[in-house]
Amino acid sequence: MTLPASAMRTDSSSEFRNGWKVLLAGVVGVTLGASPIPFNLIGFTVAPLTAEFGWSRTEIILPATIYGLIASLMAPVFGWLSDRHGVRKVALWSVFGFALALGAVALTPTVNSSSTLFFYYGIWCLIGLVGIGSTPITWSRAVNLWFFHHRGLALGILLLGTSLAALFVPKMAVWATEQFGWRNMFAIMALLPMFISLPIAWLLFREPRPEETPKALTTSDGSLAGLTLSQALKGYRFYIMWISIAIVAGCYSGAFINMPAILMDDGMNAQSAASIMGVLGIGIFVGRILTGVLLDWFWQGFVAFPLLCLPAITCLILMGDGVSFTMAGVAAFFLGFAAGAEADLIAYLAGRYYGMAHYGKIYGMLYMPFGIASAFSSVIYAYVRDQTGSYDAILLVALFGFIIGGALLLLLGRYPTSFDEEPAAANAPAKAFS
Repeated sequence: MTLPASAMRTDSSSEFRNGWKVLLAGVVGVTLGASPIPFNLIGFTVAPLTAEFGWSRTEIILPATIYGLIASLMAPVFGWLSDRHGVRKVALWSVFGFALALGAVALTPTVNSSSTLFFYYGIWCLIGLVGIGSTPITWSRAVNLWFFHHRGLALGILLLGTSLAALFVPKMAVWATEQFGWRNMFAIMALLPMFISLPIAWLLFREPRPEETPKALTTSDGSLAGLTLSQALKGYRFYIMWISIAIVAGCYSGAFINMPAILMDDGMNAQSAASIMGVLGIGIFVGRILTGVLLDWFWQGFVAFPLLCLPAITCLILMGDGVSFTMAGVAAFFLGFAAGAEADLIAYLAGRYYGMAHYGKIYGMLYMPFGIASAFSSVIYAYVRDQTGSYDAILLVALFGFIIGGALLLLLGRYPTSFDEEPAAANAPAKAFS
């Protein structure tokens, strides 16, 4: 399954010409999917839910853990379905299911009882069960199949969806909550995937036909090149990626979800906090594009490590009391920039180190630590705040976690040039980077 030597000299100019419609549908799908929307909403439910039910911050943030944990466990399943049945069917049905489940949060009873809390958690379980196919797990498979030479840039553009969501979802959530209440806010947000991303995906989103697939992604007989999941699991690289992703996601997600609460602890109002979240979105935007371009030119380790050290500065800024609006904006920008880099890397590394033949399953397995760590991170941040009255202790842990997680990716070695060797050889450390 050796990649053709001529592959690096062909198809490059036609990738964006042929794949722009799919890329556009993917950007919209990511923007309005189950990856950014829940995490951009839940931080703004702390005040209204506390006022109505008296729930603690940990109880209110816990749905992010429930959703993230279930979604991460479902990721390999949706990846397998995408490999087997194609990403179009999986993406369309998942967007539809996500919209219905998100809107169902509006049905939360008004009675303050334990059954109300369990109902609320149950809806978040449903969001995790059906929504994961509306995340980059599906959209990135199609984009990886349309692009090779400009894959880093294409994935960066695709994942801009999360930064676009951060620019308008928090402000829209605050407005809808103030005007119509937190229940109707969820119903309003559910209209976005149902009536925007679903029709666009229906019209534009598909995998390439064999003649449209970049030659570098196929074997001599036209089939997709790549390792199986079992082969990937036999190599050291998979576990380095797994641990790195888990550490960085565990440090990042809790800081992101709790950012409005961290800022409001320092005296900011909800609108100012939403503006800071918009700056975070700009950081994700810049991180996506710059990381994508750099990945097309340089080995990933030289790109990943310095970029993933930036949120350590964020932790330093947010520790202590009285952070100014300007410094909070700097902290949010660095945190967003690193988030843009990490999300690009997961999709990029899965395709470059393991090929596309079984991309869905492998990406799903690499998404699992991201989802699990993100799920527990948010509630750990909230628990530390409940117990100590401050986020400083967990921010100190995160400071070192970002540096360690980025450094681990320096151990991956060069990209494979073929996938026909024995698994041990294909995953062996390399002396040179390329």
